[in-house]
Formats: sequence, C-alpha cells, structure tokens
Amino acid sequence: MEELKINSTNCVIYTGGHFTVEWYYDENEYSQAYEYFLSTTDVQKRKFLILVKRIADFGKIFDITKFRNEGDGIYAFKPQPDRYLAFFFTGKKIIVTNAFCKKTDKLPLSEKELALKNRNNYITIRRR
Repeated sequence: MEELKINSTNCVIYTGGHFTVEWYYDENEYSQAYEYFLSTTDVQKRKFLILVKRIADFGKIFDITKFRNEGDGIYAFKPQPDRYLAFFFTGKKIIVTNAFCKKTDKLPLSEKELALKNRNNYITIRRR
C-alpha cells in the first residue's frame, strides 16, 4: 500500500472555534502520526477525533487522563491505549507530531524527543 502524502492542503484534522488541529509532516510529506492513526481501529480513531474536536471547539480539555502537559511545550492526547503528542503553535494551531501505543506508565523519552525534534523542524520550516 502506498503511503499517503500529507502537505499543506490536507494536513488539517479539524478546525474549531478555538484551535485548528493539524498533522505534522516532514519535508517528504510523511506524517508518522497520521500513518499511526490509519493503522488503528475505528473505535481508536473515534476516541482521538473526539478529543481533537473537544479542544478545537472549546479550547481546553480539563480531564488530565485525556489531555496532559508533558513538559517542554509538549502535550499528549490520551485516547486509551494510544498517545498522540502535540504542541501549540502561533495562529491558534495545535500540531500533532507523533503517535504510539502506550505500554508503560511513563512517557517514553524517545517519543518525547521525537516530538521536540519535529516541533523544531516545523518551526524552522515555517520561518523560511
């Protein structure tokens, strides 16, 4: 199966009254988070999209079991058993950088480092 390219014309997940939530994609128009999303079940997809819609429409998710600050400007959408890491960006955007299936209590350092790397890459590309 050929992977779907994500770019500026199809990266938006949802636009609400408070935020627009988008998939992060690299220079090759590849989005690890989107590829992960596609691999999940319909129930898992629905759980994630409900959280995206909630934050985009209302500006906050008060339940830390569903959305949480992981430090260093990285946040986690937490639809069980998945984690989608993201960051806030200028212009009322939330960029979803990477995703994984949670297997431990703590956020794996490698996943957070990937989110930070993707955020830095996103900021660098947008400044060009």
